[in-house]
Amino acid sequence: MRTILFLIGAAIAHAGSAPLYVFDNGAGRGVLTIEQQAGLAKKLGYQGLLHTGTKDLTQVVAAHKARGLKLLGIYTGMNVSDAKPGYDPGLPQAIKEMKGSGALITFTVNGKGANGDDIAVPVIREIADMAAASGLKVALYPHYGMHVARIEDAIRIIEKVKRPNVGLIFNLCHWLRSGDEANLDLRLKEALPHLLMVSINGSEHDGDWDRLIQPLDSGAYDVKGFVKKVRSLKFKGPIGLQCFNIKGDREELLTRSMKAWKKF
Repeated sequence: MRTILFLIGAAIAHAGSAPLYVFDNGAGRGVLTIEQQAGLAKKLGYQGLLHTGTKDLTQVVAAHKARGLKLLGIYTGMNVSDAKPGYDPGLPQAIKEMKGSGALITFTVNGKGANGDDIAVPVIREIADMAAASGLKVALYPHYGMHVARIEDAIRIIEKVKRPNVGLIFNLCHWLRSGDEANLDLRLKEALPHLLMVSINGSEHDGDWDRLIQPLDSGAYDVKGFVKKVRSLKFKGPIGLQCFNIKGDREELLTRSMKAWKKF
């Protein structure tokens, strides 16, 4: 009986401490210093940050390490419509600085063009090979309105890239914006073999970003049910909180979202 109670208690403790990361767009990017952003994440119980770009990465890594946090990754990308499509020049050094950390290189593919895949694939292969040398993975970030806008687009690119360390992110808000809500089970089934990360936020079922990106305790969409379904598929990867353009006091908003997460 004592053993059973111990196991139940351990399970409850594990469930209550399931990590949630936060995107730096909710932690004060551009307003707070790197140290302040990491400090806020630590104070409110977040596991770490998704950092935008490659700038200040040495400081970002150090700020996480000093607080016992884990860097979720960096947010970067390319545009197939550029005159010379390619990646952030700071990316090779950033990959070296993140070596062995398990951080993700989250990667958008923007732009338009019938030959967009042909442009993007060799660039992503090059990044994937650099990442592999540092033990890192590349997570394609489907973003509404971009060349890789949907889960289906990311899977198509992954199959062409043919690198074992390239996968994708299931972004709740971008998936809802694409109008694909009725196909959740199918999309999760398709994404699961490649799924490296999930991003969530409070949301309505449709609308513009002010409706589709809210604090985790707001909106009519059943985010708790979504998370439950993702976990039922044995996905054990990181989950991050998207906070783009949410208005209000950031500490209060992040506190509300963390309270909602703990209830999940």
